Amino acid sequence: MTLGKRALSLIFPVVLAGYVLAASLIYFVQGSSILGLERARLWQQMGLLAALFQNEATQNRSLIYSLVAGDTVRLFVNEPDASYRSTALGVRLQQSITSLSDDRKKFISVAIIRPPLAVDYYYEDSEDPFAQITPQQLAYARQVIDSPRLSSWAYLDMAGMEPLIVHSEFIDPLTFNRPVASAKRQAILVQTAVRPKAFLDMKRALEKEYGRTIEIGQHQFLAQGALSATATLGPSLFARLTPDTTFLENRLWTLKSLLAFGAIALSLCTIGLILLLVRRYITNPIARLDRQLTDVMTGNRSALPDMNEGGEIGRLSANVKRLHDHSKQSFDLVQNASWTDTLTGISNREYFNIRSTQILAEAEAEDIGCTLLFIDVDNFKFVNDKHGHKIGDELLKTLADRISAIVGRVVGERGLPDGLFARLSGDEFAIMLRCQPGGGAITEMSSEILSLFAEGFEVLDKAYPVTASIGIAVYPEDAGTLPELIANADAAMYQAKSQGKNGSARYSRSLHEKRNRQRRIEEELRVLEPDDEFHLVYMPIVDGHGKVTGCEALLRWNSPVLGRVTPDEFIPIAETTGLFSKIDWWVIDRAMAEYGRIRKLFGAETILCINISSAELYTKSISDHFCDCAERHAVEPRMIEIELTETFAVKLGEQSRRNIEILRSRGFRISIDDFGAGYTSVQQIIEYPAETIKLDRELVESLTRSAALPTLRALVALCHAQDMSVIAEGVDTTEKMALLAAAGCDLYQGYLISRPLALEELGVWAVQRLMEKARDDAQKPERRALA
Repeated sequence: MTLGKRALSLIFPVVLAGYVLAASLIYFVQGSSILGLERARLWQQMGLLAALFQNEATQNRSLIYSLVAGDTVRLFVNEPDASYRSTALGVRLQQSITSLSDDRKKFISVAIIRPPLAVDYYYEDSEDPFAQITPQQLAYARQVIDSPRLSSWAYLDMAGMEPLIVHSEFIDPLTFNRPVASAKRQAILVQTAVRPKAFLDMKRALEKEYGRTIEIGQHQFLAQGALSATATLGPSLFARLTPDTTFLENRLWTLKSLLAFGAIALSLCTIGLILLLVRRYITNPIARLDRQLTDVMTGNRSALPDMNEGGEIGRLSANVKRLHDHSKQSFDLVQNASWTDTLTGISNREYFNIRSTQILAEAEAEDIGCTLLFIDVDNFKFVNDKHGHKIGDELLKTLADRISAIVGRVVGERGLPDGLFARLSGDEFAIMLRCQPGGGAITEMSSEILSLFAEGFEVLDKAYPVTASIGIAVYPEDAGTLPELIANADAAMYQAKSQGKNGSARYSRSLHEKRNRQRRIEEELRVLEPDDEFHLVYMPIVDGHGKVTGCEALLRWNSPVLGRVTPDEFIPIAETTGLFSKIDWWVIDRAMAEYGRIRKLFGAETILCINISSAELYTKSISDHFCDCAERHAVEPRMIEIELTETFAVKLGEQSRRNIEILRSRGFRISIDDFGAGYTSVQQIIEYPAETIKLDRELVESLTRSAALPTLRALVALCHAQDMSVIAEGVDTTEKMALLAAAGCDLYQGYLISRPLALEELGVWAVQRLMEKARDDAQKPERRALA
């Protein structure tokens, strides 16, 4: 977490909590104030509503008094002619009513009623010229007539009609004054009604605003809850409004939202200002110091600059600079030591990887190529083990000095950027050059390096039989990354080894395909079922008389994915990937299972030769597996000869020697296979605890010449002196067999005798040999008779 984020994580909660607390206090204080304000406003609104109602009632009362005080109603009531009364006087009365109204759009009605309930006149100021008094007004008139009162008013709000304020007054038809109570039945009832439009509009507005209906009744209302108001509309008429509970909650929610938004906005503004100041005076100087330190550590800056900051940060910067200056000297010494190979004094693998990555990046930026030379010293292990580590170390140091001189001279003469020369491992070196093949620099450098080994490599006035194999890979043609470049140069180096050593090879498409095939072989080896894809073939071994004394079991692999894969391809891969045990154990078990059929073909004393990987000798379980298979398939151990490659070790290790002794003690025979293909010496022949020596076909090829016959005889005699039988491999001509027989070889194997055959083919071959032998035996008497 950066310093700025850390400051934000500390400041933000504190500032936000402070503003939230302040907003909460304001909310509680303002909440009470809002309640008081809303209560006062509600009472004020109800008072205004009552004033509107009372004004309407007063106007209605004034209307009836004005009508009664005038002559129009008097003339209408006292006119005996009904027709004249309803026409002329009715129109005159209508004009008087209209003249008394100050609002022509306001609803006014006037009715003259004679007890018990006869309507002499009715007029209303509406758009209906034929309007009649409503049943509700008549019902109210009946109540007034039946009551002892001479004057009355009411607020009629019934279903089916708009609310009205109705005023009723009894008038004596003679005196036109209020009659005495006993003469009420002879009096005339004058009823006026007005529709209180302003009152009703305000009532609807308040009900909409507060979400509740205003209660109007003839009994006194009491206020309910914290927010409720009452009003007196008139004598015996009251009103009450108790707003919906959500009204106050909405008002408080608005306040709460404003306070929350304000708290957050103020928090963000405050935090932004604080962070701006913190960044300006605290985090920026520290971040700048951190970037400078990072640049120094990554190599983008060589030293820390002077800082002019004051206070603690300034002192921290100065102390860090002094600490860096003091430690840089020590760091440079340690770094140089860690990037230098202690034996040769040149760069080591770690520095090579770091610097090569930089070189490739620079080459990509400048659009130029790079070339990697991967050098491996051939036979170095043999020299190191035979002559001692002191000679081996001196050889490597001398070689590093001479190659460094070659690289420096070639680079200097051709004006190339400095080359990078490093030791990658024991006897592996690498040279990285910023150039491409074609200019002659790579060819010249490779030739001069190889010339160092032309007549053996001379160290301390003595030449040693080592050579060099050089693999060459070019960036970006052959690889796009450093690991790929090293891997491809390594593959090219092995190609150079396979071409006879002390040579160079350029990475090519064929190498790429070869590596892909090796990878696919490894993948298939991991997943295959041996019973489905493996099978054994057998190559007979005969003595000097042509009798089959043994058969060597050879593994063959027909892959449904890869096709036919030769042992030379998959056996080395299996050994390097640790898959050899899976293969060897299957071969051992299958060969012993088929041994019974071989005995039937060639006799009970036929030896079964089984090849195993030399790496098996380093496992403790190999001897137990041989014994278990021999017991399971009823095979005598003495009839099994275990063939080990002569090159499996220059010196036998303790575990491998112990395993060989255990196998021999249990009755198994030991054979040294491919003798002469590795680092053969008289001492190693003496040390090998084996019953049989198999001469490698290349050794047989070189020694089966008449000039080499004495050497071959001496070698066979030496083996016989060690009580070892000698088998010659690669016998493919009668001349070779004759020379080998003359040298004293015991047994023979090769294509002159038979190629490797499957078990069924081996049976056919055995029958054919028997037939040929019988025919030769039959012809011998004839030849003797002719002689």
